[in-house]
Amino acid sequence: MNGEVPTELKLLGVAVIIGLVQIVLSAQTANQQRGVPWGVGPRDEPRPLTGVAGRLQRALGNFTETFPLFAAAVIAAYVTGKLGTLTLWGSALYVAGRVLFVPLYAAGTPWLRTLAWAVSFAGVAMVTAAIFL
Repeated sequence: MNGEVPTELKLLGVAVIIGLVQIVLSAQTANQQRGVPWGVGPRDEPRPLTGVAGRLQRALGNFTETFPLFAAAVIAAYVTGKLGTLTLWGSALYVAGRVLFVPLYAAGTPWLRTLAWAVSFAGVAMVTAAIFL
């Protein structure tokens, strides 16, 4: 290995950053809606989120469903020596879809949000397929 980090692993790092940003955005909007005392308290009584705060919470939930699959696929492709055009494009599609998904979901944009999700899903499928080809 020449020490160069593969682009797919860099995109995995970008996906981690996307997740971190989503955590912060979701927490901030939740605290604005529920109040900081509830956020730092025991949270014994649930307070459902609505509006943008609720959408950001659901977008984060969606990220936590898809990110482990993406990460596992990229790492598996890397360790098995299967990185190539399919994993590169798949990783790029996943990251691009996730970047677009958050603001589209927060804005309540129905069809484009679903398209962004589908792009990211296709990206995970491409990386996964490369492992078996």
